Amino acid sequence: MTEKRHADLLMHADASPEVPPLHRAQIVRRFRLGVYVLLGLLLAGASVTVVLRLSHAKALDARTTGQNQQHVVTVQAQSSSRAQPIVLPGTLQGSIEAPIYARSAGYVVRWTSDIGSRVRKGDLLAEISTPEVDQQLSQALAARPQILSTVELAKSSLGRWQSLRKQDAVSQQELDERQSTLAQAQANLAAADANIARLKELKSFQRIVAPFSGTITRRNVNIGDLIDAGNGGAAKALFTLAQTDALKVYVYVPQAYSQRIRTGAAVDITQAELQGQVFKGTVVRSAGAIDAASRTLQIEVSLPNDGGKLLAGTYVNVAMPTLARQSLTVPTNSLLLRAEGPRIGVVDAGNRIRLHAVSLGADFGQTVEILSGISGNDQLVVNPPDSLADGDIVVVAPKKAKTPAASASAS
Repeated sequence: MTEKRHADLLMHADASPEVPPLHRAQIVRRFRLGVYVLLGLLLAGASVTVVLRLSHAKALDARTTGQNQQHVVTVQAQSSSRAQPIVLPGTLQGSIEAPIYARSAGYVVRWTSDIGSRVRKGDLLAEISTPEVDQQLSQALAARPQILSTVELAKSSLGRWQSLRKQDAVSQQELDERQSTLAQAQANLAAADANIARLKELKSFQRIVAPFSGTITRRNVNIGDLIDAGNGGAAKALFTLAQTDALKVYVYVPQAYSQRIRTGAAVDITQAELQGQVFKGTVVRSAGAIDAASRTLQIEVSLPNDGGKLLAGTYVNVAMPTLARQSLTVPTNSLLLRAEGPRIGVVDAGNRIRLHAVSLGADFGQTVEILSGISGNDQLVVNPPDSLADGDIVVVAPKKAKTPAASASAS
């Protein structure tokens, strides 16, 4: 570089204005101002943070409080006086049923009626051969003349001794002996006649006849069978006869419903095999006492069977109406089933829960009968949680107002 160039550069450098240096006081003021601005910003940020945290804490506290509160829906018990029918099982029987036994021992010669046969009272059902009875009757008839001759001899002897006694030829003792002999002979004759009558009666039982009109439902004998006399049990019965124009069924009502059954009440009888058909019966009588073993009351129901559609021995269901009683019913989902027994949550005036012990009655499905423990004005908790305890404070949800359409439909 030439000297001239250096001179030009120096000339231009000397031509620029000189900048005066800053004073210390100004520097301090600017530094303080920056610090104050920074502190203000930090303080504002901290205030905003504290305010936001307080707001979040209040919101969280409100949310927690709301979640800890139990919101419940309440209903009132409804008064009910309806009668719930009781459906119980039963077996149809003939209005009259009897097993028929032989009164005389012997062999079956023939039978005239089989199962399903309709017979009238007095119709012949079977005949029995009784050789032993025949021989006994023949022997008794043969012995009667011998006993009769003894009676005649005693009579004539007594007449002679009475004549001798008038002449004082015999003693009174001897006359009394002759009178006793005649009395004994007459008693023997009466016993012989009674035995003959008994054997004749047994011989008449060779003919087995129907004691009443009905249908033969069982035949247990065949030709040649040996028959024992008397009631030897069900296996020894010759026939079973039933009157099926009218049927009956015995029903055993539990003790809890025994006071609500009345004589003369109409009942509905159904059979599973006859779908859609209901037969009308009538309660005709009851046992009048509870069976100590089963705690049930025996009821007899009469059922007409003119068309013969129902068969004796059929299993049926008997629906019996019971006398209505005034009671309270509540929804089934308002019950709390605890180890100490059923409970219902009632909301008092202070929105506190009071668990009431209740006694249950009939179960109607969606509702259940309450016999004691609550009143019709109590506010009952619906769908109570399992954790619901006595003394809990709850929030009762407002009841929805019925719309005009709903009110019209309910009415």
